[in-house]
Amino acid sequence: MVFKGNIFGEIMSEKIWSTLVHFGTNLWYEEGNFNGQDEKKLWKSPASSEIRFDRSVWDEYLKHIKANGINTIILDVAEALQYKSHPEISCRGAWTHEEMIAEIKRLDEMGISIIPKLNFSTCHDEWLGIYSRMVSTPVYYDVCKDIIDEVCNLFKPKYVHIGFDEEVYENQARYDLAIVRQNDLWWHDLNFFNDCIRANGARTMMWSDYARHRPQEFIKRCPKNIVQCVWYYFNEFPDSDMSHYNEIRIKPIKTLEEAGFDQLPTGSIEYFKENFEMLVKYCKEVVSDKHLLGFMQTTWESVTPEWQEYLNQSTEPVKLARDWFEGTD
Repeated sequence: MVFKGNIFGEIMSEKIWSTLVHFGTNLWYEEGNFNGQDEKKLWKSPASSEIRFDRSVWDEYLKHIKANGINTIILDVAEALQYKSHPEISCRGAWTHEEMIAEIKRLDEMGISIIPKLNFSTCHDEWLGIYSRMVSTPVYYDVCKDIIDEVCNLFKPKYVHIGFDEEVYENQARYDLAIVRQNDLWWHDLNFFNDCIRANGARTMMWSDYARHRPQEFIKRCPKNIVQCVWYYFNEFPDSDMSHYNEIRIKPIKTLEEAGFDQLPTGSIEYFKENFEMLVKYCKEVVSDKHLLGFMQTTWESVTPEWQEYLNQSTEPVKLARDWFEGTD
């Protein structure tokens, strides 16, 4: 087996072939906030005080995850864990530490690693409960550090994903409360979360939205140890006709490669089933092997019965892409 190292001295025997799983789901509207609309017309459901994670759906989903070569799950933990440090954050039905430890062991025996995700973007932090309204205060920092320490102690992860995407007013326009950090405060808080994670012996992952519109500032100020997850969910790629917006969305992949960042490019089945395979082929061309840690698939739906077929189908493009990628080595 060939082992490869990157600039941080990590030894990697294979790429990360991952999918994002929504264990917790309170990442958008406040509970009860339908904004005068039918729930079916909302992009995502409002927060719930009850867990939205079906174990039978999960078990079936896992069969497809394993069969299609996915070796890593990015787990959106959010409100679905019974936090010992801050139980007031957890929803009803949240898993205990003991349940999660057993699940970590089960997945490990299946050859599947877990990367916990705690989205600290103010656009996606409804799971923090009252603390989502205390952003950048001493109380907020203490609570967030407690949660990171607890999750790292439980999962003992190599990476922790902090989200940090879409923190602009436009994405919160229908929320009851919109909060946007910017300028030096945004950078201060990014560094705070990164420091907390590094203190636990893990590396930070983040969505790379900021690099779309302020690439030079991002390259200058973002710590190089943070793994960049550029998300791109469309079927237009360079060397073909692209919309202006899609050019902006995909450009950071090349920009961050040139700046020397490690990356975990991210696709989705949400709009186009072929997106993931097309993204893998594009990244193979423009991202060096030493900086390309792997790929992430996303579904953006809960692990519940109405999404069972969709979730299962989302794993198939990963197999196609992985077979192609490894066949070209």
